[in-house]
Amino acid sequence: MTRGNETNSGGMPRVFQRVGVTALAVTLLAGVSAAGGTAVAGAAARQGRPELQETIQAIVDSGFAGVQLRVHDQRGDWVGSAGVRKLDEPAKPPTDGRFRIGSTTKTFTATVVLQLVAEGKIGLDTPVDDYLPGFGFDRRITVRMLLQHTSGLFNYTGEYYPDGTVVPGIPWSGKEWVDNRFHTYRPEDLVRFALAKPARFAPGTDWSYANTNYVVARLLIEKVTGRSYADEMQRRILRPLGLRDTVVPGTSPEIAGPHAHSYYRYQDAGQWKTVDITRQNPSWISSAGEMISTTKDLGTFISALLGGKLLPAPLLAEMLEPHATPDPTSDYGLGVFELHADANCSGTMLINHNGSVQGYGTLMYSTPDGSKTLEASINYVDTGVAPAEAYQKAVQSLIEKVFCGGRAGGA
Repeated sequence: MTRGNETNSGGMPRVFQRVGVTALAVTLLAGVSAAGGTAVAGAAARQGRPELQETIQAIVDSGFAGVQLRVHDQRGDWVGSAGVRKLDEPAKPPTDGRFRIGSTTKTFTATVVLQLVAEGKIGLDTPVDDYLPGFGFDRRITVRMLLQHTSGLFNYTGEYYPDGTVVPGIPWSGKEWVDNRFHTYRPEDLVRFALAKPARFAPGTDWSYANTNYVVARLLIEKVTGRSYADEMQRRILRPLGLRDTVVPGTSPEIAGPHAHSYYRYQDAGQWKTVDITRQNPSWISSAGEMISTTKDLGTFISALLGGKLLPAPLLAEMLEPHATPDPTSDYGLGVFELHADANCSGTMLINHNGSVQGYGTLMYSTPDGSKTLEASINYVDTGVAPAEAYQKAVQSLIEKVFCGGRAGGA
């Protein structure tokens, strides 16, 4: 999990975003089994993509439990996995496994809001207070500001300021969260919690990634449609695209079907404990990060979105264009990041939104036309420690190998 303006609870560090790294917390696990890697590597070699298998193995070797990867490009689809689906067991992660996608959920949420904009039910530059009176929103906050993280609303998962000041939010880490991970939060209560705290800045004057923005977006969707967020997601995106393995879990702690496990390591009375937290009530992150999906479904979604199947061209262009803000380094449009690759991939621009939620990390990248995509899920032991340098290099290498014709800087 991540924090503050440079980092954000339940989201991703901006510095990592630019090199293609999700906000994962890492334990460098001595002795985590990578059984099954050799067999998978052999299969990958037969498919002619050994470099991809080597790179996901490098991610495992940097301290993660397991990885599943899907790539779609001019050579077709490639899928592979490395590491283990569960600690102390030899089976590798399933390549069709479901996982919690964390903040990648925000791209789905933004898409539904923009569909409602296309239908004339929501105005991008209309004050949020017009739709949700009674909450006491600053009248300067518009729908656009929610989607681009320029509202200034307090991040209900906590604010971490550059000077080191910390303003706590709801519990999402440590023993307190572990002991209460099946607690149900109502989205309106999360928003009221945030509104009771000082704003981070005046609306439209800065940029700061905040989960609160996308929970307010959920309330907008429900208010103008008269239907639940989950129903609208099914009706507008999941059912039309045939995303049968993607769900909005609400308060359900389950992950149905094949899946890798996630873990959390914390101190209790001076002793370190590691617990399986695959099952949890995701209502605490709501429409900012609750969804469950697969690499295949994420690939279908991002290709359809960028291919113009979900939004009319003018609104898709609005979504993909990083809008002028007082922080020009944000690279954030309306629910997606614009990623400019480094010198090893000069001239290449990608669209992405990664995510993390305790013990799961998601990578989702695409070329702007949706023709070449990369999706991955990483399962790990979450300790709150920043990602290892070796992991960052491995993910950067993966991006370069997929999108830059193999001109990788090495992993």
